[in-house]
Amino acid sequence: MKIQHIRNATLVVEYAGKKFLIDPMLAEKGTYPPFGPRVGFPDAPRQDQSNPIDSLPTSIDNIISNIDAVIVTHLHLDHWDDAAKEALPKDIKLFAQNEEDAKEIQNAGFKNVEVLREDTVFEGVQLIKTKGEHGRGELVQLAGNVCGVVFKQPNEKTLYIAGDTVWYEAVKDVIDTHKPEIIVVNGGDNQFLEGGSLVMGKDDIYEVYKAAPNAKIISVHMEAVNHWTLSREELRGFINEKGISSNVLVPDDGESYSF
Repeated sequence: MKIQHIRNATLVVEYAGKKFLIDPMLAEKGTYPPFGPRVGFPDAPRQDQSNPIDSLPTSIDNIISNIDAVIVTHLHLDHWDDAAKEALPKDIKLFAQNEEDAKEIQNAGFKNVEVLREDTVFEGVQLIKTKGEHGRGELVQLAGNVCGVVFKQPNEKTLYIAGDTVWYEAVKDVIDTHKPEIIVVNGGDNQFLEGGSLVMGKDDIYEVYKAAPNAKIISVHMEAVNHWTLSREELRGFINEKGISSNVLVPDDGESYSF
């Protein structure tokens, strides 16, 4: 298994001989307005910074080359954007979290869209849709439905991509049930100015570690869109303090790991 962190939540995962693209946000730096009142969201930090904040670490052609399937955990702009819709071949295999998302993706011209389920199999790779909560309290309704996915195949370690979720009981249930050896969390602690975390912060990531102390945890979705609140530097300091820096990996854009 090889996992390359591209930017934000975008990953290229090579697993059991297949190459998956996860949550592609492929626009050039500064293409979109900041998340906040201008685009129908609550007030958020850094209203002077357009999204994405950083450039891609490599070309779009390199990112989408030889991709076998795309997984879109939900349709927020920082997970599925116009640049991805334009760049990807319209006949590529594409997995969506539910019928509603699948229909919207089909309306963008994609012809081979399947709803991810708890028992999906793609060319020998088991794909298990998992639950997520994109915030807490009233934020869950505002942010809408999201999912994660567990990858399983007899010759590979089990991989859990948690998606845009905070730590809560369903995440622990996935870890207890599937015992993933590799876990990818979205860890930028993104927030509006009120309402709390939309994705995991450092304390959530520590809970993931306590639930899976033998797993390698990779924190992505950091410093890429304007409403992040947890920096890589702060998270690295936190995991050093906790003595878990060998368990929790904090990649830079473009960085890869093999397991």
